[in-house]
Amino acid sequence: MLQTVFERQPPSPEVIQASLAQTRFAPFWLDALSERPSYPPLRGSTNAELVIVGGGLVGLWTALLAKERNPELDVMLLEARQLGWAASGRNGGFCEASLTHGEKNGRRRWPEEFDTLEAMGLTNLDEMEETLKRYGIECDFERTGEIVVAVEPHQDADLQGEGYLTQEQMRAEVNSPTFLSGNWDRHGTAMLNPAKLVVGLARVASELGVRIHEESSVETLRKLSAESSRLVTPGGRVDAARVILATNVFPSLLKRYRLHTLPVYDYALMTEPLNAEQLAAIGWQNRQGLADPANQFHYYRITRDNRILFGGYDALYYRGGQVKDEYDARQASFERLASHFFTTFPQLAGLTFTHQWGGAIDTSTRFCAFFGHAHGGRVAYAAGFTGLGVGASRFAANVLLDKVYGLDTERTRLRMVRQWALPFPPEPIAYPVVRLMQWCLDRADHNQGKRNGFLRLMDKLGLGFES
Repeated sequence: MLQTVFERQPPSPEVIQASLAQTRFAPFWLDALSERPSYPPLRGSTNAELVIVGGGLVGLWTALLAKERNPELDVMLLEARQLGWAASGRNGGFCEASLTHGEKNGRRRWPEEFDTLEAMGLTNLDEMEETLKRYGIECDFERTGEIVVAVEPHQDADLQGEGYLTQEQMRAEVNSPTFLSGNWDRHGTAMLNPAKLVVGLARVASELGVRIHEESSVETLRKLSAESSRLVTPGGRVDAARVILATNVFPSLLKRYRLHTLPVYDYALMTEPLNAEQLAAIGWQNRQGLADPANQFHYYRITRDNRILFGGYDALYYRGGQVKDEYDARQASFERLASHFFTTFPQLAGLTFTHQWGGAIDTSTRFCAFFGHAHGGRVAYAAGFTGLGVGASRFAANVLLDKVYGLDTERTRLRMVRQWALPFPPEPIAYPVVRLMQWCLDRADHNQGKRNGFLRLMDKLGLGFES
């Protein structure tokens, strides 16, 4: 098998070890918050018109939009730990317009409505930007776009077309000896600070009258009658006319769709701020997000204070499919990311990483969000964002509100919204199947992108994945 550029041009072990010597294990975004208000747990028995379970981006956008639609609506949000502590507060901060995990995935699955989905995604991103400005939510939002960079010769062909950058043009944007070409989507992606976004959305939702409760894990959800459902937490209970579930990677309160997502663990590093000399060595003046198109891909971006976040490559599913805090720290993944970082930017040797972290994201068999309902339509849910939820979370919030109130809208008429994702096989079958898929994807990356028979079969079944 062929070697990738990261294996052909590795940095010295000493560079890797020195870069990680003083690294703190904590998500940078959450660790660096200057202020993080807390909200009291739910205590006692109460009622609400709409209860939202989950205090990540889907839940918070749903709460805010619900109050914008109807300022008099009684809305409660319940979060098991702290707002944004999971994927919503520790992602890379790529806010993409795509609702379908990219054009290839969208055109393959919903060709007849892809153009509509693409337009809706761009409108959603525009409306998100307007909302942030209107409410004064400062989350380092920069609509700089994203460049997909070829780091192997076979990757160049897929980048041809509008937005194409030659090797010279690419390296003029961001200087790396690994970059062979690129494609810059200038309008479809913004960079932001996800933890600041969470704090800002919570502030606005609370000001609009949403009752927010942290440390209020919902233990049970059951239908009381045709008009209400009951949610029970360790400290209280609430009877709700309507419920929206925004728990994403965590086991659903509805058993019917627990097999429709799998927890996949993603890992990231954050550097110390670059000085003027280091910035000059790499360029990056236009501050775009970057990603390569491999199956095992990297994503990286520059922050407001000129740090570099470098994440991805390892996407690990652990036996049993459980979400555990102990899986968040995997030193082998951090060392691999550090090695790949200095292959990408050898001129930054000597730079150190201040933070390292990991965590689970929810993936679905169609690699983007799916939607459903229960309890006669009075409970609605969404999950399966597969790493592209920062922007799509707002679109999902509008879909969920449409569904839970029985509205016939352009969104709810989409086949993408009406169609369920196929379930994953249960354990113990899931683990070896996922491991086989990952092994095949790795072999494809080491064989000029050529997909073997197993991957081609998965593609035909709609279960294959290309980044």
